[in-house]
Amino acid sequence: MAAEIDKPSLLQRFVPLFRNFDYPLLMCVGLLACIGLLAMYSAGYDHGTRFVDHGRNMLLAAGLLFVVAQVPPQRLMLLAVPLYTLGVALLVAVLLFGITKKGATRWVNVGVVIQPSELLKIATPLMLAWWFQMREGQRRAMDFVIAFVLLLVPVGLIMKQPDLGTSLLVMAAGLAVIFFAGLSWKLIVPPVVLGVVGIALIIWNEPTLCADGVSWYFLHDYQRTRVCTLLDPTRDPLGKGFHIIQGMIAIGSGGVWGKGFMAGTQTHLEFIPERTTDFIFAAFSEEFGLLGNSLLIIGFLLLVWRGLAISMHANTLFARLMGAAVAMIFFTYAFVNMGMVSGILPVVGVPLPFVSYGGTAMVTLGLALGVLMSVARHQRNVPKEVGSRL
Repeated sequence: MAAEIDKPSLLQRFVPLFRNFDYPLLMCVGLLACIGLLAMYSAGYDHGTRFVDHGRNMLLAAGLLFVVAQVPPQRLMLLAVPLYTLGVALLVAVLLFGITKKGATRWVNVGVVIQPSELLKIATPLMLAWWFQMREGQRRAMDFVIAFVLLLVPVGLIMKQPDLGTSLLVMAAGLAVIFFAGLSWKLIVPPVVLGVVGIALIIWNEPTLCADGVSWYFLHDYQRTRVCTLLDPTRDPLGKGFHIIQGMIAIGSGGVWGKGFMAGTQTHLEFIPERTTDFIFAAFSEEFGLLGNSLLIIGFLLLVWRGLAISMHANTLFARLMGAAVAMIFFTYAFVNMGMVSGILPVVGVPLPFVSYGGTAMVTLGLALGVLMSVARHQRNVPKEVGSRL
């Protein structure tokens, strides 16, 4: 009689799903998630269920990370064109039939109300990585021109809503893909120089350019106001400049060691606006000081470094570009949020990853981490093609 074959237990079936996970990456994410929960508990203590909802959003993002990590990058590449096409179509629908809230048209009803621009944060770099994978070994200058067109279409539609913060994040993710695909420095330096000169001219002529009644034809009025408020927050200390001023006060009052957990006066006396969302970094800084901020920044730097390290060892150009794009997405999120709260960048409504409250943003981050984990799980050491920066 043939020996009976033992069936594997549920645990034995489940364990292989975690095989080849990049645990240094998970440790970085875990550190930032713990900091986020700590900050949310304090900043959102009187905001109903925000702490519980924040934890639920993290679990949802973790589940999405786990599911996407099981999908090989080659399968993810097949989703690039459909997701990008769907995202752009939904942005056009927003332009034509969108729902307006607080002066911005960013949502559309497709049975449920959604914000399509969030999808483009992932779909745009996915599409660009697919494009350069298709052109591998035969790239020409025109391929980069087409890549810029593919990037500017969603960015332009998002800015039309208007949504400067999301358009900035989509632009940063797309530019990261184009840069790592091998864009020549000869084409990078001139725009950077022009940008620096433009910023210098704005600062030099700030009294004239920011005078009442002056219009900047390339920016909406609210965007012009944000730039002018950044240059001089005291211009309207109880209005447009209130966010920046209170954020800087909270960060400065934290000192080196901070005032202690749940002891932030600016936070709990409600001087900090949006203290559970865009300005939660100010609340965290007040209570945990320079020491806490250093730990938070180190966590983000390790996350970005690990993302770039994973992308360097990926087995295809598509996987390398997507891994690098995801790493730069996290860098852009953190840099822009901390910069705007600290008063060195305009307020553009960008959340701090894992720390700021927000379900849609957390799901997007979980999806991005899932893509990065997929690259890590399926990577092999192979020679890298000439012309790529990774």
